[in-house]
Amino acid sequence: MAPQTKPVRGQTLLIVEDDILPAMAIQDELEDAGYRVLDLTGRHQEALSAARIHKPDLALVNIELQGRDDGIALAGELQAMGIPTLFISGQVSRAMSMRTVAIGSLPKPYRAADVVVAVDYLLAHLRGDETRPRPDGLEVFDRAADAAAPGLA
Repeated sequence: MAPQTKPVRGQTLLIVEDDILPAMAIQDELEDAGYRVLDLTGRHQEALSAARIHKPDLALVNIELQGRDDGIALAGELQAMGIPTLFISGQVSRAMSMRTVAIGSLPKPYRAADVVVAVDYLLAHLRGDETRPRPDGLEVFDRAADAAAPGLA
């Protein structure tokens, strides 16, 4: 069995979710785990402003945001800024079809504790740490394989 390495806590996260109660539960759980979570938002432009100022290590983005805002478009803009995105959405097929703008997807329903495990895993994965088992329910997108496969890039 591979040795477990400790998560690097204290990193900054951005949560972009239109439903405030689940967003608050996720925020509380992540802060309890030692992460710094920026002010919650459900709007595209607010999220971009926060990302420009704070440069979060990871953004957790719902696909359906407030008003007519779209989390997939936001993920593309965050990616251009060098900020990886995890989709936290029940819209699994849309998340999978837009896998080139995100690093993964955690489909709803999930528990706030599941989000912490997924964030720990993804941040370790981004650092090149492949010793952890992938959490159940978390889909990790392989950009290298996507770029090689016709129709997915």
